[in-house]
Amino acid sequence: MTQTSPMASPMTPAITPAIVSLKQASKAYQGQQVLSQIDLDLAPGEVLGLFGHNGAGKTTMMKLILGIMPPSQGKVEVFGVDPMSKQAWLGRRNIGYLPENVSFYDELTGKQVLNYFARLKSVDKQSVLALLEQVGLSHAMNRAVKTYSKGMKQRLGLAQAFLGEPKLLLLDEPTVGLDPIATKEFYQSVDKLKSDGASIILCSHVLPGVEQHIDRALILGSGKVLAIGTLAELRQQANLPVAIRTQGLNGSLQQDAALNGFMVGADLLHVSEAQKMAVMRQLMSLESLKDIQLEPADLGCLYQHFLSQAADKSAAKPHSAEERVQP
Repeated sequence: MTQTSPMASPMTPAITPAIVSLKQASKAYQGQQVLSQIDLDLAPGEVLGLFGHNGAGKTTMMKLILGIMPPSQGKVEVFGVDPMSKQAWLGRRNIGYLPENVSFYDELTGKQVLNYFARLKSVDKQSVLALLEQVGLSHAMNRAVKTYSKGMKQRLGLAQAFLGEPKLLLLDEPTVGLDPIATKEFYQSVDKLKSDGASIILCSHVLPGVEQHIDRALILGSGKVLAIGTLAELRQQANLPVAIRTQGLNGSLQQDAALNGFMVGADLLHVSEAQKMAVMRQLMSLESLKDIQLEPADLGCLYQHFLSQAADKSAAKPHSAEERVQP
C-alpha cells in the first residue's frame, strides 16, 4: 500500500535578523532623560543616517549600541546579543567605530597607530598599508601623529574604523575636518562597504551630500525619534511643497492667473504633491518654456521641518505648575 505523504506547507521566507535592534530603549542621567523609547532595526547592508542637534542623544545612542553603557529601560541587541554581555565580546571584532573626536598617541607614527589597532582586532598587518593608501595617508605613514593636521587625524581615524572589514560601522561626524576630495573618497568607501554587506550608522550634522549614500534617515530631537524612514517616506510624512524651477518663460508666469498663485520667485513655483502633475502639464503647454526642473524637498528641508514641528508641539504643550514662571 502506497502511503500518501502529507501536503507540504508553503515555505515561509526566512527572516533576516537585524544587525542592531533597539526596543523601547531609554537612557537617563541623574534623573534627566537623554533618550526616550527608541525603536530601531538596522538590516544587514543598510546605511542609516542619524541626525539631530547637539544634545539630541546621537552619541548616547551609539554608546548603547557599543555596550559602553546599559539602557535605563528597554532592550539593545547587536548581532543578536546584549552588547554588554560576555557573548558580545565575540562580535566586537566585527565592529568599526569612529568617535566624534579622535585621539591617538602623538609620538606614534600613523603606521604604528594602525598596527596597534590591527593587533587589538587580530587583523593581518598587511591590510594596514592598503588602508593608509585608501585614506590618502601613505605619504605620511612614517610621520608622528603630532605632525598631522586635523583632517589627516580624521582620515587616520577612518582607517582604524575600516580595519578588519567590519560588519557594523558606527561613524560619528566622519567628515569633520575633511576637504571636499577626502569627503568624496570617504563616501565612496561607505558605498563600497555597503555593497560588501556592512551595516552602517552614519551620524552627521553636515547634511549636503549625505542623502544619496543612506537608505534611511533617523532624526532625533531631545532624545526622541522625530522621524524615521526613507527620504521618500519622510517627504510623504512632511507633505512639503515640491519646487518647480523654470527657464525661458520671461514673465509668462505672472500673466497666467492659474500659475501665478504658485509663484515664490520669478522662475520658481511651489506646489503640493497632489497639484504637481497638473501644474507640470500647464507649464509644458507654454511655448516659451526652455527648461523645467523638479526639486523635491531635500534632507536639509526635511530635517528643519521635523525639528520645527517638534518645537511647535513643545511650545503648545501645557506646562506644569512648577514650570510656569511666577509673576
